Amino acid sequence: MSSQTLSAPTPDRPFAFVDVETTGGSASTDSLTEIAIVRYDGHTISTWQSLINPECRIPGYIESLTGITNQMVANAPTFAQLAEQIQQLLAGHILVAHNARFDYGFIKNAFRRAGRDYKATMLCTVKLSRRLYPQHQRHGLDYLIQRHGLIMQDRHRAYDDAYALLQFWQCVCREHDHKIIDDVVQGLIARPSLPPHIDSAEIDALPNSFGVYIFYGENELPIYIGKSNRLRQRVLSHFASDHTAPKEMKISMQIRRIEHIRCAGEVDALLTESHMIKERMPTLNRQLRRQKEVFTWQLAEQSPGLWVPVLLGGNDIAIGQGRHLYGLFSSARDAKEALLAVVKSEKLCKATLGLEKVHNGSPCFARQLKACTGACVGQESHMAHSVRLMTALSALRLRDWPFEGAALLREGNLVHVIHHWCYLGTARDEAALQELLAEGKGDFSRDTYRILVKHRDKLIDAGAASLALE
Repeated sequence: MSSQTLSAPTPDRPFAFVDVETTGGSASTDSLTEIAIVRYDGHTISTWQSLINPECRIPGYIESLTGITNQMVANAPTFAQLAEQIQQLLAGHILVAHNARFDYGFIKNAFRRAGRDYKATMLCTVKLSRRLYPQHQRHGLDYLIQRHGLIMQDRHRAYDDAYALLQFWQCVCREHDHKIIDDVVQGLIARPSLPPHIDSAEIDALPNSFGVYIFYGENELPIYIGKSNRLRQRVLSHFASDHTAPKEMKISMQIRRIEHIRCAGEVDALLTESHMIKERMPTLNRQLRRQKEVFTWQLAEQSPGLWVPVLLGGNDIAIGQGRHLYGLFSSARDAKEALLAVVKSEKLCKATLGLEKVHNGSPCFARQLKACTGACVGQESHMAHSVRLMTALSALRLRDWPFEGAALLREGNLVHVIHHWCYLGTARDEAALQELLAEGKGDFSRDTYRILVKHRDKLIDAGAASLALE
């Protein structure tokens, strides 16, 4: 432990400039490999640092980045062994870090795994730099080091990075009026839940109504798109949970800007979200991504009373047209696995369904294991077997289209136009509506089908409805 006197001003509560090195980017699944704490009370500096045994292997690319190897931490103490000392060092201090949510998230989760609770007031130096030096676009630590001439011997080691933050604080105090600094700091610690690059004004501008939000990262690339009936509340929920959820942590680390689109209602928000995700392909959306093909099972009557499944994909599918279709799958493999699971659970006969080749009248393989009720050897009629198959698949059956032509779904001052569960578009005036009805074309989407089927009670037959729009 070392100390020295400094005259730089600081708020009434002392600061703890903190940096951690980790085995990866997820606070809930990765572990600490090093921590450094530089405490400053306005008069003295005290420093503490330690390597930490993460109790797991450090990936090679992390070793290359930080210089911390598996050999270096092999005999280091675990976080649980250091937890009491670290908690005492941080007690009563404002935690100051660069991208503070990252460091705080890892420390909080490490304490949780050690059976301890930890909460702290955070001050993020990325936000501090953005507020006090708005003329600069970049506020990463490398840019701060270069811009302010901070002394750095070993980048990506916890002590050097933490001490660089103290140096940055000293620069701030030399270059700005103390009242301005206090106002900015108080404003930042009063709303600590936002990511470093997001201002509270962006959140305040969000309506708390139906809409779609788009999170942008570096280079104006969309990283996540979502929808909600309470837009502002939903956006804030992403940032409230990022200490434990890996995806939310990634969002908080990558986000640079937020856009939103107001929607007329729930269906409008769902359709807009689905369309935008497929169009823009944000990196952190796993569902609703563009699908090259859709697969389904169709039951065809092979002989009187005997119905067998036929796999359809792509343009072969005529959704909603009374074709005995079951399930929507993103691949042929998923479709086959789903059918085989039903066959196994219901003790259906693969040979009878054309899924296994056997000689006429010979038992299928499952029959020999007493896992088939005997349709292959005549102990169950084809009709009874087909009824059991249809019953087992009933939960997966696709809805028939209930109209002769197109239908409308009204929300506010707009209507969505749908035909055979295909979304044709949204109209806000009579001319646009007539154009969509005349064109009558739309691509089938598994996600759109699920949205529309859920809201099928709101559909109105376009041929019988009054088409006038306000």
